[in-house]
Amino acid sequence: MNAPSPQAFVPFVSVANMMRLVHAIGIERFMTDLVEEIEADFRRWPLFDKTPRVASHSDVGVIELMPTSDGETYGFKYVNGHPSNMRRGLQTVTAFGLLADVGTGYPLLLSEMTILTALRTAATSAMAAKWLAPKGADCMALIGNGAQAEFQALAFGAVCGVTEVRLYDIDPAATAKCARNLAGRGLRVVSCASAEEAILGAQIVTTVTADKQYATILTDNMLGAGVHLNAVGGDCPGKTELHRDILLRSEIFVEYPPQTRIEGEIQQLPPEHPVRELWQVIAGQAPGRQSAAEVTLFDSVGFAIEDFSALRYVRRKLAETGLAEQLDMIADPDDPRDLFGMVMRAA
Repeated sequence: MNAPSPQAFVPFVSVANMMRLVHAIGIERFMTDLVEEIEADFRRWPLFDKTPRVASHSDVGVIELMPTSDGETYGFKYVNGHPSNMRRGLQTVTAFGLLADVGTGYPLLLSEMTILTALRTAATSAMAAKWLAPKGADCMALIGNGAQAEFQALAFGAVCGVTEVRLYDIDPAATAKCARNLAGRGLRVVSCASAEEAILGAQIVTTVTADKQYATILTDNMLGAGVHLNAVGGDCPGKTELHRDILLRSEIFVEYPPQTRIEGEIQQLPPEHPVRELWQVIAGQAPGRQSAAEVTLFDSVGFAIEDFSALRYVRRKLAETGLAEQLDMIADPDDPRDLFGMVMRAA
């Protein structure tokens, strides 16, 4: 039997190699590169297949598939969200993703995406703020200091010029962890005792909490004019972070309305409530922030095109770094019609 052809092997980026890739590129550079990659794909948004993610909900969490294609390359991500995992010493979110060639259906890349999702989520948040936050914004409140927090802080520093991050979490140990990890990263880090204290002086407010419930992390009376809100934690039915009154006085920007109306903060609003799509702002087809006093809200739930962009970026970087294993995933008989014969000859 002949050796498998190169097409039979699929590059696989393990957790270890993803971490090596992040260090080889630099974490801030990695996220600024992702912003450029996602912006480029948002500008060609109409070319993509788009569908709300396919979700399987349970009482304790959700498992989701997030597919898309630009007609040449197909991609999907498997991701879960299980807030109770923390109590068992497990990650709240885990993920992996795949790219495939539309012309043949053959896989092109298989990659871990637990780390990559954290990087692309932070990059997408910072990208939205780049277009929507008030000019000169340099102070961000970061409410929820779990696994995503440091990525968010560094992305906002690298992309938006944030210099001060004000931390708050209901668990002081999470805030201490976040402050420790951000030390020496070029940011002024202030640990706060309440959400009210954290948002003092902040022009950008990021909420990234994990509990699957209709929560009220922020109320309307806590927020002044001219703030940009980056609501990351509300990302499935029955899970929100903002009081409804905040939504009613905000200009709301979303990724893909059919998905966000089910999963985002705007699940609290009637389906006819107006929102703007972020891709249209980036493509110059819709206005972003229109006044200094306006309250803008990026109702972020994560969309498949962002994962597609991240996977494609990683695949391109593998050509430079070689940080991948080759998996023997595709059966490759000498005669494509004789799969059975290949199996029998393996004896």
